[in-house]
Amino acid sequence: MKYLQAYRSSIGFLRHITSPAFHSGSFPALRTNPFVSAAQPRFTARTMATAMAKRLEGKTIVVTGASSGIGRSTAKEFARTAPKNLKLIVTARRLESLQQLAQEIKEEVGDGVQTLPVKLDVSNQEEVKNFVSSLPAEFQDIDVLVNNAGLVKGVAKAPEIAQEDIDTMFQTNVNGLIGMTQAVLPIFKKREDGGRGDIINIGSIAGREAYAGGSIYCATKAAVKFFTEALRKELIASRIRIIEVDPGQVETEFSVVRFYGDKAKADAVYSGCEPLTPDDIAEVVVFAAGRRENVVMADTLIFPSHQASPGQLHKKN
Repeated sequence: MKYLQAYRSSIGFLRHITSPAFHSGSFPALRTNPFVSAAQPRFTARTMATAMAKRLEGKTIVVTGASSGIGRSTAKEFARTAPKNLKLIVTARRLESLQQLAQEIKEEVGDGVQTLPVKLDVSNQEEVKNFVSSLPAEFQDIDVLVNNAGLVKGVAKAPEIAQEDIDTMFQTNVNGLIGMTQAVLPIFKKREDGGRGDIINIGSIAGREAYAGGSIYCATKAAVKFFTEALRKELIASRIRIIEVDPGQVETEFSVVRFYGDKAKADAVYSGCEPLTPDDIAEVVVFAAGRRENVVMADTLIFPSHQASPGQLHKKN
């Protein structure tokens, strides 16, 4: 019987200290009891951020090619994940689109994320060289670089590939990515333990397996892959993380650019199947950046369920 009485007393006590009235102060005060004093803090409401949000808080992040597609989604995903204290530098050639992106981020997450739109053509080496020095001082201490800017032009096969298209793809996809890396890396290397920071390169399945009609694009993405792998080895003694994310089929402006603005041809690429979305890739990028410092998601390949290679896709009739 005495155990039953003790049980009832303890249940009554727990109901008492967890009731809204108890915390609002309208409930009669308990008699002084050391057990009560020790128990009270356990029931105090508190807000707890995720481990990933805490790791990203206070960082300054650069996303290139942020005016649309994967870059735009990546900027938004960083803002949603760490909305309290984050600096975002979003770059692209279309400044109006970047300004709209900054406004959308502010409306969604508030003032905790400072977004700086910067007009930048990564294929222009002078603009890239002056990129860091042209930033406001409070945005220059960069922690994460997402090299996303890239494109594809045409489906021509050798020897009919236009030289202009070759130059555009190499200048943007390869030289632009390397140039941005070289512009930001000195900031990382000044930090302790040989350096700290993240470089996240957006590659492609095309850099792993070539396909007909994409020889130049595939060559540029293969260059990205080998540059990334060599860079990781060169920085092995530091805390700088070198990360590559390789998407398969993703529905963005990619195919519209490939077909020189022909929307009908671009839509035909995705007909009969469900491609990945830019948000799918953005979530992986932010997840990689939000890992514990000793965890490197070095190489990630992402397919939609109907794809097994660049040319092997299942399409519904």
